[in-house]
Amino acid sequence: MDSPSRQNLGISAYSWLKHDIIRGVFPPGEKLLMSRLKERYDLGVGPLREALSQLVAERLVVAISQRGYRVASMSLAELDDIYDARSQLEAMLLRLAIERGDDTWEAEILAKAHTLSKVVEVNSADEVLDVWDARHKAFHTAMVAGCGSSHLLQVRASLFDQAERYRHLWLQETVFSEQALERKRQEHAALVDVVLSRDAERAAKMMHEHLLTPVPIITEVMRRQGLV
Repeated sequence: MDSPSRQNLGISAYSWLKHDIIRGVFPPGEKLLMSRLKERYDLGVGPLREALSQLVAERLVVAISQRGYRVASMSLAELDDIYDARSQLEAMLLRLAIERGDDTWEAEILAKAHTLSKVVEVNSADEVLDVWDARHKAFHTAMVAGCGSSHLLQVRASLFDQAERYRHLWLQETVFSEQALERKRQEHAALVDVVLSRDAERAAKMMHEHLLTPVPIITEVMRRQGLV
């Protein structure tokens, strides 16, 4: 098998396994048996080990000494820490973006905000969640893209990966509630207005508060589902 093919298999294994961990197919603490993974994804040990190693680096999987791998646990302490770090960093990046962003940056924010606000024809509940989540991520990424620092954006992406399981719990409570979605639309519209007015301090404060709003919701869901 040539190198590109092996690489593609590794990427596929990583994407599928990460998706299933985020969606709770493999719950926190569950041992990831290689035999089950091979059967589920129809892949060999090599690509699966590559995927597992990458997910260990992202703290979604824990390596057990000499005994394989298990899904990382979830906790309220980790939830609070990740969301505090994300909200602090996002506020700082937005402040920088407002100072450094140009007209193209502003236009991209407006475009992504418009796409997020549109009603999309979708075929299933999972598709509703996936489409809204992808557009929501794109909107927030456009907001901070003007910061001009690829290193800071890389740190942001890493924190985003670590938050994914927690975010998914929030998405399930939000995307299927028209009332919750309307609150998000209003928050996003207010953010766009303040950002485009170039009020850096106010925008940073609003972003910090906006990113912390899921925490009480996720906390309640985790308790309801017995995750803590």
